[in-house]
Amino acid sequence: MDSQQAQQSGMLTRPTQQEAEDAVRTLLKWAGEDIEREGLLDTPKRVAKAYKELFAGYNMDPESVLGTTFEEVAGYNDMVLINNISFHSHCEHHMVPIIGKAHVAYLPDGKVVGLSKIARVVDIFARRLQTQESMTAQIAHCIQKKLSPLGVAVFVEAEHMCMAMRGVRKQGSTTTTMTFTGKFETDAAAQARFMSMIRA
Repeated sequence: MDSQQAQQSGMLTRPTQQEAEDAVRTLLKWAGEDIEREGLLDTPKRVAKAYKELFAGYNMDPESVLGTTFEEVAGYNDMVLINNISFHSHCEHHMVPIIGKAHVAYLPDGKVVGLSKIARVVDIFARRLQTQESMTAQIAHCIQKKLSPLGVAVFVEAEHMCMAMRGVRKQGSTTTTMTFTGKFETDAAAQARFMSMIRA
Protein backbone atom coordinates (compact mmCIF):
# COMPACT_ATOMS: atom_id res chain seq x y z
CA MET A 1 0.00 0.00 0.00
CA ASP A 2 1.49 3.37 -0.99
CA SER A 3 1.31 6.53 1.13
CA GLN A 4 -1.66 7.96 -0.78
CA GLN A 5 -3.68 4.76 -0.37
CA ALA A 6 -2.78 4.62 3.32
CA GLN A 7 -3.84 8.24 3.75
CA GLN A 8 -7.16 7.64 2.00
CA SER A 9 -7.86 4.60 4.17
CA GLY A 10 -7.26 6.62 7.32
CA MET A 11 -4.05 4.82 8.32
CA LEU A 12 -2.00 8.01 8.14
CA THR A 13 -2.85 10.99 10.31
CA ARG A 14 -1.63 14.35 9.12
CA PRO A 15 0.12 16.59 11.64
CA THR A 16 -1.51 19.92 12.38
CA GLN A 17 -0.35 23.17 10.81
CA GLN A 18 1.25 24.07 14.15
CA GLU A 19 3.15 20.78 14.28
CA ALA A 20 4.41 21.32 10.74
CA GLU A 21 5.61 24.82 11.60
CA ASP A 22 7.30 23.55 14.77
CA ALA A 23 9.13 20.94 12.70
CA VAL A 24 10.49 23.68 10.43
CA ARG A 25 11.67 25.63 13.48
CA THR A 26 13.48 22.52 14.71
CA LEU A 27 15.25 22.10 11.38
CA LEU A 28 16.25 25.77 11.33
CA LYS A 29 17.73 25.47 14.81
CA TRP A 30 19.48 22.23 13.86
CA ALA A 31 21.05 24.04 10.87
CA GLY A 32 22.43 26.66 13.27
CA GLU A 33 19.96 29.49 12.70
CA ASP A 34 18.46 31.92 15.19
CA ILE A 35 14.73 31.35 14.74
CA GLU A 36 13.96 34.59 16.53
CA ARG A 37 15.66 36.83 13.99
CA GLU A 38 13.32 39.00 11.93
CA GLY A 39 13.89 37.34 8.58
CA LEU A 40 12.90 33.91 9.92
CA LEU A 41 9.88 34.75 12.05
CA ASP A 42 7.37 33.84 9.33
CA THR A 43 9.53 31.21 7.61
CA PRO A 44 7.86 28.18 9.29
CA LYS A 45 4.44 29.38 8.12
CA ARG A 46 5.75 30.06 4.60
CA VAL A 47 7.46 26.66 4.36
CA ALA A 48 4.31 24.83 5.49
CA LYS A 49 2.29 26.74 2.88
CA ALA A 50 4.88 25.99 0.18
CA TYR A 51 4.90 22.28 1.06
CA LYS A 52 1.12 22.17 0.74
CA GLU A 53 1.52 23.40 -2.85
CA LEU A 54 4.66 21.43 -3.75
CA PHE A 55 3.18 18.14 -2.53
CA ALA A 56 -0.42 18.71 -3.61
CA GLY A 57 -0.24 15.51 -5.65
CA TYR A 58 -1.06 13.47 -2.54
CA ASN A 59 -4.53 15.06 -2.51
CA MET A 60 -5.27 14.37 -6.19
CA ASP A 61 -6.33 11.23 -8.04
CA PRO A 62 -4.57 11.04 -11.44
CA GLU A 63 -7.04 8.46 -12.78
CA SER A 64 -10.00 10.77 -12.19
CA VAL A 65 -8.28 13.43 -14.33
CA LEU A 66 -8.49 11.02 -17.28
CA GLY A 67 -12.20 10.35 -16.73
CA THR A 68 -13.60 12.26 -19.72
CA THR A 69 -12.72 10.77 -23.10
CA PHE A 70 -13.84 11.54 -26.65
CA GLU A 71 -14.80 8.92 -29.21
CA GLU A 72 -15.46 11.31 -32.11
CA VAL A 73 -11.97 11.15 -33.59
CA ALA A 74 -12.91 10.88 -37.30
CA GLY A 75 -11.13 7.55 -37.61
CA TYR A 76 -7.84 8.79 -36.15
CA ASN A 77 -5.80 5.85 -34.86
CA ASP A 78 -2.20 7.05 -34.90
CA MET A 79 0.11 8.15 -32.12
CA VAL A 80 -0.83 11.07 -29.86
CA LEU A 81 2.33 12.70 -28.49
CA ILE A 82 2.53 15.43 -25.85
CA ASN A 83 6.10 16.67 -25.91
CA ASN A 84 8.18 18.71 -23.44
CA ILE A 85 5.89 18.65 -20.39
CA SER A 86 7.90 20.61 -17.82
CA PHE A 87 7.71 19.44 -14.22
CA HIS A 88 9.24 19.98 -10.79
CA SER A 89 9.35 17.13 -8.31
CA HIS A 90 11.26 16.28 -5.14
CA CYS A 91 13.62 13.39 -4.51
CA GLU A 92 12.27 11.06 -1.84
CA HIS A 93 15.80 10.42 -0.54
CA HIS A 94 16.90 14.01 0.18
CA MET A 95 13.74 16.08 -0.44
CA VAL A 96 15.50 18.37 -2.90
CA PRO A 97 14.18 19.30 -6.36
CA ILE A 98 14.09 17.22 -9.51
CA ILE A 99 13.59 19.47 -12.55
CA GLY A 100 12.84 18.06 -15.95
CA LYS A 101 10.59 17.32 -18.90
CA ALA A 102 8.34 14.40 -19.72
CA HIS A 103 7.35 13.22 -23.19
CA VAL A 104 4.19 11.09 -23.23
CA ALA A 105 2.57 9.26 -26.14
CA TYR A 106 -0.26 6.80 -26.50
CA LEU A 107 -1.87 4.85 -29.32
CA PRO A 108 -5.63 5.40 -29.00
CA ASP A 109 -8.02 2.50 -29.32
CA GLY A 110 -11.14 4.36 -30.44
CA LYS A 111 -11.03 7.16 -27.87
CA VAL A 112 -8.79 10.07 -26.94
CA VAL A 113 -8.45 12.31 -23.92
CA GLY A 114 -7.95 16.08 -23.70
CA LEU A 115 -4.27 16.93 -24.17
CA SER A 116 -4.09 18.96 -20.96
CA LYS A 117 -5.19 15.89 -19.00
CA ILE A 118 -1.96 14.08 -19.82
CA ALA A 119 0.05 17.06 -18.58
CA ARG A 120 -2.03 17.09 -15.39
CA VAL A 121 -1.28 13.42 -14.77
CA VAL A 122 2.44 14.21 -15.01
CA ASP A 123 2.00 17.12 -12.61
CA ILE A 124 0.07 15.07 -10.04
CA PHE A 125 2.72 12.36 -9.84
CA ALA A 126 5.49 14.98 -9.83
CA ARG A 127 3.95 16.74 -6.84
CA ARG A 128 4.85 13.84 -4.56
CA LEU A 129 8.14 12.64 -3.15
CA GLN A 130 9.55 10.56 -5.99
CA THR A 131 12.28 8.65 -7.67
CA GLN A 132 12.39 9.40 -11.36
CA GLU A 133 12.10 5.71 -12.18
CA SER A 134 8.90 5.33 -10.14
CA MET A 135 7.34 8.49 -11.53
CA THR A 136 7.99 7.38 -15.13
CA ALA A 137 6.30 4.02 -14.52
CA GLN A 138 3.40 5.56 -12.58
CA ILE A 139 2.54 7.93 -15.44
CA ALA A 140 2.59 5.14 -18.03
CA HIS A 141 0.59 2.63 -15.99
CA CYS A 142 -2.03 5.20 -14.95
CA ILE A 143 -2.72 6.12 -18.60
CA GLN A 144 -2.70 2.47 -19.67
CA LYS A 145 -5.11 1.47 -16.91
CA LYS A 146 -7.58 4.31 -17.40
CA LEU A 147 -7.63 4.73 -21.19
CA SER A 148 -6.84 1.14 -22.28
CA PRO A 149 -4.94 2.36 -25.36
CA LEU A 150 -2.95 0.07 -27.64
CA GLY A 151 0.19 1.29 -25.91
CA VAL A 152 1.78 4.06 -23.86
CA ALA A 153 5.30 5.50 -24.05
CA VAL A 154 6.79 7.77 -21.38
CA PHE A 155 10.27 9.31 -21.62
CA VAL A 156 11.52 11.51 -18.78
CA GLU A 157 14.74 13.49 -18.59
CA ALA A 158 15.61 15.49 -15.50
CA GLU A 159 18.34 17.08 -13.42
CA HIS A 160 18.49 16.01 -9.78
CA MET A 161 19.54 18.66 -7.31
CA CYS A 162 20.60 15.96 -4.84
CA MET A 163 23.39 15.22 -7.33
CA ALA A 164 24.05 18.84 -8.32
CA MET A 165 23.96 20.50 -4.88
CA ARG A 166 25.39 17.79 -2.62
CA GLY A 167 27.37 14.56 -2.83
CA VAL A 168 29.32 14.51 -6.12
CA ARG A 169 28.04 18.02 -6.99
CA LYS A 170 27.86 17.49 -10.74
CA GLN A 171 25.78 20.33 -12.17
CA GLY A 172 24.16 19.85 -15.54
CA SER A 173 24.08 16.05 -15.59
CA THR A 174 20.70 14.59 -16.50
CA THR A 175 19.01 11.28 -15.88
CA THR A 176 16.86 9.57 -18.51
CA THR A 177 14.14 7.03 -17.81
CA MET A 178 11.47 5.45 -20.00
CA THR A 179 8.56 3.05 -19.74
CA PHE A 180 6.68 1.37 -22.59
CA THR A 181 3.43 -0.59 -22.48
CA GLY A 182 1.42 -2.50 -25.07
CA LYS A 183 2.45 -2.01 -28.69
CA PHE A 184 5.27 0.36 -27.72
CA GLU A 185 6.79 -2.45 -25.68
CA THR A 186 6.41 -5.18 -28.29
CA ASP A 187 6.84 -3.27 -31.57
CA ALA A 188 10.38 -1.99 -32.09
CA ALA A 189 9.24 0.21 -35.00
CA ALA A 190 6.62 1.99 -32.85
CA GLN A 191 9.18 2.51 -30.12
CA ALA A 192 11.77 3.86 -32.60
CA ARG A 193 9.19 6.23 -34.12
CA PHE A 194 8.35 7.61 -30.69
CA MET A 195 12.03 8.16 -29.90
CA SER A 196 12.66 9.89 -33.22
CA MET A 197 9.66 12.15 -32.76
CA ILE A 198 10.68 13.38 -29.31
CA ARG A 199 14.20 14.04 -30.59
CA ALA A 200 13.05 15.81 -33.76
